[in-house]
Amino acid sequence: MNPLRQLAESGQSLWVDNLQRSYITKGTLKKFIDEDGLKGLTSNPTIFQKAVSGSEDYQDLFDAAKGKGLSGNDLYEQLAVRDVQGAADILAPVYQATKGQDGYASLEVSPRLALDTKGTLEEARRLWKTLSRPNVMIKVPGTLPGLPAFQELTSEGINVNVTLLFSQERYKAIAEAYVSGLEKFAASGGDVSRVASVASFFISRIDAIVDKEIEKKVKAGATAEQQKALEGLSGKVAIANAKLAYRTFKQVFSGARWEALAKKGAKVQRVLWASTSTKSPKLRDVLYVEELIGKDTVNTMPPATIDAFRDHGKVRPSLEEDLPGAEATMRQLEAAGISMKTVTDQLATDGIRLFEESFDQLLSAVGEKLAKT
Repeated sequence: MNPLRQLAESGQSLWVDNLQRSYITKGTLKKFIDEDGLKGLTSNPTIFQKAVSGSEDYQDLFDAAKGKGLSGNDLYEQLAVRDVQGAADILAPVYQATKGQDGYASLEVSPRLALDTKGTLEEARRLWKTLSRPNVMIKVPGTLPGLPAFQELTSEGINVNVTLLFSQERYKAIAEAYVSGLEKFAASGGDVSRVASVASFFISRIDAIVDKEIEKKVKAGATAEQQKALEGLSGKVAIANAKLAYRTFKQVFSGARWEALAKKGAKVQRVLWASTSTKSPKLRDVLYVEELIGKDTVNTMPPATIDAFRDHGKVRPSLEEDLPGAEATMRQLEAAGISMKTVTDQLATDGIRLFEESFDQLLSAVGEKLAKT
């Protein structure tokens, strides 16, 4: 059996972390759904920047915009909305078959709004209305200013994909904000059964930065014993961090408070594993899929990781294996002088900056193509 299809048996949904026009026009997305059991799709500024720069798929929009005085941002939004709507329409049968559990396509608010609660709220509402599909999610960054925006959007019945989560503490705050948002929506007479959300917890970037810190400490003159302890942490921290976040997920979405919402049809906010392609050649290319398989989770994989897992992935319910070992890994990291808070704070800051840079490059690419039309 296709290993990708086996993921569903463990309660995990496969989404693809990519979107370009050819996914819709050439049947690529439909093929993923039919052959691999794909159940959703995520996009971000980097993905759109590569799609626009690396193809002629959007020339019809550039031609239609000629002479109309549109800005690069206006045209970007047109193409992004068209692609996300097209993907959502192709995923609609999945949405219907899973009763709203899956079948979503995501579109991100501008990265420039990552630290702007009011701006995030306004843009998220506008995009939700513009997309006009029940099976879309608006991506909102899990920054401190993004947290109240997310809670408010949930209380208005808007589906949100909370992105750029790295720390267990921030994840817990987001999960609790979802519950509070649903309670407010229910109190206003809203139908909580039609609200869905995922919390996008990033994986590989954590190991990439931890490995750099390990390398620094080794080069700074660690003893043989210290070097052995440091190197023993390589490639393990991201998975340990994710496993402990999943333990928090199970705690938040249980008990009397959650059960009261569940009786009204509320769906849990699933944890979505993002950034699941391995960055280090020392690691198995499907490591961040194989080690994070569990119920009520999503893994959004880039196409290369989907291909690799289809070819040689092994499925087992791995996510709750050896939690004491995960706790020990996090303790050893701190004992080695590497602060997880410093790591995750830096990653959150870097994540916003990288998406802003991609967004600027995207608008530049759109502007250049528009000028040449």
